[in-house]
Amino acid sequence: MLSFIICFALLIGGYFVYGKIVENTFAPDDRETPAVRINDGVDYVVMPQWKLFLVQLLNIAGLGPIFGAMQGALWGPVVFLWITFGTIFAGGVHDYFSGMLSERNDGASISEVCGIYLGGAMKNIMRVFSVVLLVMVGTVFAVGPAGLIVTLLKNKGITGTFASAEVWLWIILAYYFIATFISIDKIIGRIYPLFGICLIVMAVGVIFGIFTNSAYTIPEIWTHFTNMHPDGKPIWSFMFITVACGAISGFHSTQSPLMARCMKSEKQGHFVFYGAMVAEGVIALIWAAAGCAVYEATGGLSTGLSEILANGQSAAIYDVCIKTMGSVGVALAMIGVIVCPITSGDTAFRSARLVLADWFKIDQNQIQKRLMLCVPLLAVGAFVGHLDYAIVWRYFSWTNQTLAMIVLWTASMYLFREKKNYWITAVPATFMSAVSMTYFFCASECLNQSTTIAYPAGIILAAVFLGIFIHATKKPMKAAA
Repeated sequence: MLSFIICFALLIGGYFVYGKIVENTFAPDDRETPAVRINDGVDYVVMPQWKLFLVQLLNIAGLGPIFGAMQGALWGPVVFLWITFGTIFAGGVHDYFSGMLSERNDGASISEVCGIYLGGAMKNIMRVFSVVLLVMVGTVFAVGPAGLIVTLLKNKGITGTFASAEVWLWIILAYYFIATFISIDKIIGRIYPLFGICLIVMAVGVIFGIFTNSAYTIPEIWTHFTNMHPDGKPIWSFMFITVACGAISGFHSTQSPLMARCMKSEKQGHFVFYGAMVAEGVIALIWAAAGCAVYEATGGLSTGLSEILANGQSAAIYDVCIKTMGSVGVALAMIGVIVCPITSGDTAFRSARLVLADWFKIDQNQIQKRLMLCVPLLAVGAFVGHLDYAIVWRYFSWTNQTLAMIVLWTASMYLFREKKNYWITAVPATFMSAVSMTYFFCASECLNQSTTIAYPAGIILAAVFLGIFIHATKKPMKAAA
């Protein structure tokens, strides 16, 4: 339990110390923000800071820091280290710069931001990358809740039309259409802060239940510093891909521009972007601790957790809530596993609309032009929703972390241009390059190579990317000479 407390304290301290270093490196000022200068009543709307924080948290979190952390706990308490240091030195940095670079460029989508600093070719790659990622996120966060609702109804003995996953999928997609289409402050700005609070309360309830129940003990990192995964999956780089939203996630960079368009002051960025990422890291740490503490390990392996996860991730969350919070946990679990993913899904489709709008220069003030993008997006989402859920999610994982890698390189080039300390982003960019490339070589859904090939290949490619960046930073200096 001591290692959990230390990691928790490091996360909080990281917000105040390293988060401030990141903010000072960027140097926010008193310039007029896009929300004030452009204010269109649809996507550019000034919102109070507390609301910005809670909406940002819900947009980037959903079930990510719960599902990912529970899966990450299969490797044992070593996952605490990735959640803690990943959040402080990679995730928080990634989220802050993706939000603030968008804010500095009139609230531009992350694909357009990458194009500004990495060139036109990368802009087009990121446009496609972002839209594909966002549609996958929106779709899996529609299919999952639809299936769970049907399961709950059938358990209550309810049959008929509304006990069909197909019906609920279309209901959720219809809601997505409405939320994607209307002004951000009509639904998202009004009710999402409440769901953000529920996400926090659920995490607090879980850790309180663990601390007050003598039957549960959070194992220490130093006594379980081994790979506890029952299937023997290597920590590098599978754990770093599995635990994304609780440490670093490229999906966040697609969501940050939503709040960048609603900030009254640049100085809100530390709390809204870096702060929301730290809050997500804390939530992930709690759920990882639950996975390690509530379920029994056999022979040094996380067999108990593996068995409950085999019943489905939603079933595992429900089980943890029941065991740590009793009957109160049932209601919170239902909010968590049904409402939270839906709230991330609709903002994913909203972000996809904005990426396409920026891409094709389609003004979003007029209703018919928003419809022009919303209708085909949701149609594609409906098609993808009928594909194999496991396959869609499998490809999402690698795409997600590769996007984070590209955004960190983008921030590094921005800092270089501004003659600021670019190592604050270049180091995590290099690390994520190694993670992403190694996984691409060894994962079964990618090249499926042995670790003997994948490990050196991933590290070499990361070194190559760093070399390309350093070479790029030398060009302007030679030209000036």
